[in-house]
Amino acid sequence: MRMTQEELDQLMADSAQNAIETTKTEFNIDLDGSVESIALVDSVILAWIDKYKDQALEDNAVFTICNIYGAYIGEIYKQLVGGHWRYDESDQDAPYIVVEYAGKSYAFAGICYQRLVNDSQISVNNYFEQAVGNSIQ
Repeated sequence: MRMTQEELDQLMADSAQNAIETTKTEFNIDLDGSVESIALVDSVILAWIDKYKDQALEDNAVFTICNIYGAYIGEIYKQLVGGHWRYDESDQDAPYIVVEYAGKSYAFAGICYQRLVNDSQISVNNYFEQAVGNSIQ
């Protein structure tokens, strides 16, 4: 899948907006684009399981949930610190999107996946705070 940087940026901005709108519709929670709102994402990710049970863990749902919230967090990171989206196709079977900044990359969708699927104790907010801390040292 070849995509220009502009197309990738637009996709991720649209996905972040989708997270805002979907969260409001599904849970009546306002994600306002602030750093503080990232703590809400931790709760919202688990709320999908509470509301939809096993359906939230079906492949398409997992992909969508992780990508829209990953985009939401990544867009806030970019506004706060900087960086750019990069589509990584190094593994053709499992391409992924990261935010790159100062030689480091941050897989915000990946940390959402870990919280949703593998370990509800993992915090996307903590990951975000570590990413910001790494970037401003």
